[in-house]
Order: sequence, then structure tokens, then C-alpha cells
Amino acid sequence: MEHTVNKTLLRGTLAALPAFSHENHMRKFYRFSLEVPRLSGAVDVLSVIAAQDVLDGMDLFSGDRIEVTGQIRSFNSKAQQSRKLILSVYAEALTTAEGEAENRVQLCGALCKPPVYRRTPLGREICDVMLAVSRAYHRSDYIPCILWGRAAQEASVLSPGSPLALTGRMQSREYVKVLPGGSEKRVAYEVSATRSAFSGDIFEIFD
Repeated sequence: MEHTVNKTLLRGTLAALPAFSHENHMRKFYRFSLEVPRLSGAVDVLSVIAAQDVLDGMDLFSGDRIEVTGQIRSFNSKAQQSRKLILSVYAEALTTAEGEAENRVQLCGALCKPPVYRRTPLGREICDVMLAVSRAYHRSDYIPCILWGRAAQEASVLSPGSPLALTGRMQSREYVKVLPGGSEKRVAYEVSATRSAFSGDIFEIFD
């Protein structure tokens, strides 16, 4: 049985047509935003990367309902002597689809930083963790995740290197970053866990 899991299924609305992002190993990659509404009515605007061969044969229009299956990928962007962790969904398959909005994430990896436990202004318990999920060629993706309530309590006592599996949703969140030259509005991406497992058969939560 594999010791890492990184699976994502999104179904939402294409916010804009794919635009060229970069080229790697002779493959061209394109980026687009997918709008996925929550039950609350809020909308997560998620970044998707797709190779040209995945997009080939699709006649896409802004406003189309798109289904994406793939993995969450991360990389560090260096700009103005600062580093910023960028998260995107790497599309392994892409189709036009009908049906309700969908936002499902399955992850299994290990903590790479000490967890941060806190309470929201309304008193909800929350724990921020950074999950390292291995992939091919000795690389890893570093994915910020948040756990709530009892799961937040259990996660708060974990040490770096502890295994963690979770299911949840990928979400976007706007915040203001204070810089020496002023403030800047940014968007953070994270996975909000709905189920989690810390020991035993951690793969049971994926059933």
C-alpha cells in the first residue's frame, strides 16, 4: 500500500480561458481559474494548471462547467527578496461536465513543521499544519491544511514527521500582507479538513 495520497476532484465554472504559464521538458502548460461555490454561498477561486495535451481536443468557453481530476502541487515563488508558497491543482484529466459543484481533496503525508493551535474570534478551535506529500523524482508538495474542533486538539500535539491523512476541500482566502512599502492584497490557498486520521490505518478515511 502506498504511503502518500494526493487526489483532487473539482467541478466548477471556468472563470477565464486558459493562458500560457510555462514550458517544462518540451511540454507547454496553461493556467486558468475555476470558480467552485461552497454550500454557504461563498465561492472559492482555484488555480488549475493543465498541459497542452490535456487541453487538446477541448473547445472551452468562459462560463463552461469543468471537471478536473488531479493533484495539489506547490512551488515557492521568489519575488522582491521574499518567498511565497503557491498552490495549484495539476490537472491529470479535464472534461466538460454537468452536475453540482464538487470540491474533494484526499491527502496523506507527514507534518513538516510544528502545528499551530489557536481559536477563532468566535471561539472555534483551529489548528494549522503544513503537510509534506511525496511525489515522483524525490520531490514533495507542501500543502497548508486546517483542522477544526477535536481534530485540531489532536493535531496540536503532533511533532514534525508525524503521519497525517485527511479528506476535505481546497479553498481560497483573501488577506492583506503588510510590506515595508505599504500593504498588498493577496490570496492564500489551503485545504480545510472534514475528516482526519493520525495513527492506525490512516487509509480508512478514504473508503
